[in-house]
Amino acid sequence: MSKTNWVIDPTHSEIGFKVKHMMFTNVSGKFNSFEAQIAYEEADFTTASIQFSADVNSIDTHQADRDQHLRSADFFDVAHFPTLTFVSESVEKTGASSFNIHGVLTLKGVSKKIVLKADYSGLMQDPWGNTKIGLAIQAVINRKDYGLTWNAALETGGVLVGEDVTLVADVQFSKL
Repeated sequence: MSKTNWVIDPTHSEIGFKVKHMMFTNVSGKFNSFEAQIAYEEADFTTASIQFSADVNSIDTHQADRDQHLRSADFFDVAHFPTLTFVSESVEKTGASSFNIHGVLTLKGVSKKIVLKADYSGLMQDPWGNTKIGLAIQAVINRKDYGLTWNAALETGGVLVGEDVTLVADVQFSKL
């Protein structure tokens, strides 16, 4: 059976993250510029191959000074590492519409295997006749594993920025 190709619909997709700030609240952000493709046999999502990239310079936490700091060598070092990528290696079915997507995340020049937990919404046709699929994706990574080690100690104990980062993506793909 041949694979069907899909491309991300950026106007109906959001790629974001959350991280603890001062050890008790979350700060959220997103990437405004990204691309992704999926190819799979429509009857079997476990055959999917997925490629994703984000322009790290497009990071947006709704606070310009923080965004500039995140772009600096203290964090993402976008001058040397402008792109974040994910390439799938395999997909396993874990429930009726849930999957684990195994692959390699490359961030700041470091590549590590991770597992994305995905809920597949199935096929839908939009009012203009385009066939779409939807995915809700989540994973937790340790930012220090990717060389994102900057932090500041708090006077009351603890640190300013948490180590665990929750990756969150709500995405639509259009059939090519």
